[in-house]
Amino acid sequence: MGFRATVLTLYPEMFPGPLGVSLAGRALERGDFALETVQIREFGVGRHRMVDDTPSGGGAGMVMRADVLAAAIDHAAPEGDDRPRLLMSPRGRPLDQRRVRDLAAGDGAVIVCGRFEGVDERVIAGRGLEEVSIGDYILSGGEIAALVLLDAVVRLLPGVMGNALSGEAESFEAGLLEHPHYTRPAEWEGHPIPAVLTSGDHGAVERWRRAEAERITAERRPDLLRR
Repeated sequence: MGFRATVLTLYPEMFPGPLGVSLAGRALERGDFALETVQIREFGVGRHRMVDDTPSGGGAGMVMRADVLAAAIDHAAPEGDDRPRLLMSPRGRPLDQRRVRDLAAGDGAVIVCGRFEGVDERVIAGRGLEEVSIGDYILSGGEIAALVLLDAVVRLLPGVMGNALSGEAESFEAGLLEHPHYTRPAEWEGHPIPAVLTSGDHGAVERWRRAEAERITAERRPDLLRR
């Protein structure tokens, strides 16, 4: 069985979205990975299928109920399903390329997309949800974050990228941002391609690319160098 993603959401119509086009879309058609959605509201409470309630202790917004989410998770990932359970959350551990590669090497993931003010803390602990963040900002819900995570993972699955080496020289793979890229025309608006790239000296090209990657990383993400 290949990589299988199950997304729990109040808006299943948002999927596959961008995962249905380009490399990911072709991979989905070929069956290189599977994507399914679970409508959380189907597990809602009462005649109106309520999925949220007011926050205990007062405050603004609404909170997703533990009982509703737990029922949805138990349906999506019954006992014996060992896929990691992820909750897209701005307070989660930042998603990085190492975690993406770990996920791509596994059987898939169960991804919970929160909405409203947040999720009842008890279901996070009770169902072993790993909180994952894609950045220090707030989105309307976890769906876009889930799409970001899945796009990053799917492109690393076997057979998805035409050139398997394409993913090895990208930003973050070696702890550095990626070097600059150039292609034809040889000169554009008075700016030529750096001569080293057309010299035919592969060793010199690699040294230049490494030096440029270090320069750009030092300028834009010195935190990566400190790591």
